Amino acid sequence: MKKIATLVCVSVLGGLLTLGGYKLLIEDDIKPVVVNESPEIPIYIPTNTNTTNVASMVAPSFVEAAEKSLDAVVHVKNTAIVSAPMTMYDLFSGRNSERAQVGTGSGVIISPSGYIVTNYHVIKNANDISITLNNNKVYTAELVGSDEATDIALIKIETEEELPFLAFGDSDNAKIGEWVLAVGNPFNLNSTVTAGIISAKSRDLTGQNVQSFIQTDAAVNPGNSGGALVNTNGDLIGINTAISSRTGSYIGYSFAVPSNIARKIVNDIMEYGNVQNGILGVVGGALNSKAAEQLGVDMTEGFYVSEVQEETGAEKAGIQSGDIIRKVDNVEINKFSDLTGYLKTKSPNDIVNVTLIRDGGEEILPVTLLKPSITLLQTIGYVKNASEEDLKRYNIDYGVKISEFYEDNYKDYWNKNGVEEGSIVTKINGKKLYSVDDVQNALKTRGYNEPLQIEVINNEGEKTVYNFR
Repeated sequence: MKKIATLVCVSVLGGLLTLGGYKLLIEDDIKPVVVNESPEIPIYIPTNTNTTNVASMVAPSFVEAAEKSLDAVVHVKNTAIVSAPMTMYDLFSGRNSERAQVGTGSGVIISPSGYIVTNYHVIKNANDISITLNNNKVYTAELVGSDEATDIALIKIETEEELPFLAFGDSDNAKIGEWVLAVGNPFNLNSTVTAGIISAKSRDLTGQNVQSFIQTDAAVNPGNSGGALVNTNGDLIGINTAISSRTGSYIGYSFAVPSNIARKIVNDIMEYGNVQNGILGVVGGALNSKAAEQLGVDMTEGFYVSEVQEETGAEKAGIQSGDIIRKVDNVEINKFSDLTGYLKTKSPNDIVNVTLIRDGGEEILPVTLLKPSITLLQTIGYVKNASEEDLKRYNIDYGVKISEFYEDNYKDYWNKNGVEEGSIVTKINGKKLYSVDDVQNALKTRGYNEPLQIEVINNEGEKTVYNFR
């Protein structure tokens, strides 16, 4: 018992000594520590604090647009008679070498009465045009008119029932990045719908500033030509026309004639039987860094006017050489195809407001568009309306004047025959020419494989008929 009491006392005494030593020797050396906020600059992570609707992050539904479009897009079959290479069997049997050639494409019904718009190249030289609707009904179509320059044609089928159709939208309001659908019959597969976005506008594939396509990345393949390009509302904003490809199939770029151009061509064909173009009357080119440096201007966007044609709306409105056109109405002009594309939607006698830069200041001039007074005549070059003085010189009352030979070899040929610039072309295939409109109409109505006959009065007053194939 004594041993246990002794152990307890020793333990208590040891604890007291330890505690006393800590208080005396250690606790006085410990300093209080105050914890403050760190003065360092925090690392910020960029973030968008705007409220985002989750639904807007999802691709839009194309179901409604597809339902509107499918029944209004048709299959077009073109049968043409072409000259094929002569075979030994043809030679010995006396059989004609002509063969039936079948081409296919698409078309868009634009009225319940059966008017259909397609590409000119789809029905070119057609002897027979067959239309198959989405419900598999087949009709024979008649060609109403066409315009090779824009690759647009208007055909019509006769039916007692009203047909589903697409309404033209406003292609000027189409935006880059906007979702679109391409509807057509690629590879003879009926009712095919593909989706993409508008990649660019006012595209010119020729480099000659005569085209103004909408570029998309919606898949378009052989057979889609003439089909519909529609927005998510189901409005027709373009006619699918071409693809950019080394293989003949889609590789990521497709092109459509804007609906505003197609609608204007269709309206002209229905009202006048041909296309009524209105011209501004300026010659020049688009600005870029190199052109701006050469011309000595400090702008790299716009259309630089190098020449104003005589007796045109531009001359009468006061546009001058050296002006830079920046806008026509509300359409910005950054390249030549912006200008030509918009003017193709206009008609003679339409008035457009031209915004231009002159001597550093901005001016807006109203310009009345006029009919073209010059056109290209194959095998010769450019011809223009002849003046009364030109005609009196040869004692005639009709004809158009050769203003410029297209190429040097053409010039050499005609000069050898006594024909020079200023000579008068009086007839094409027997049709009298009173204006450049007559030249265009004579060329359009020329039959397939029909020789081209051109009657010319040279500068000596000699009249000669030349035949070309």
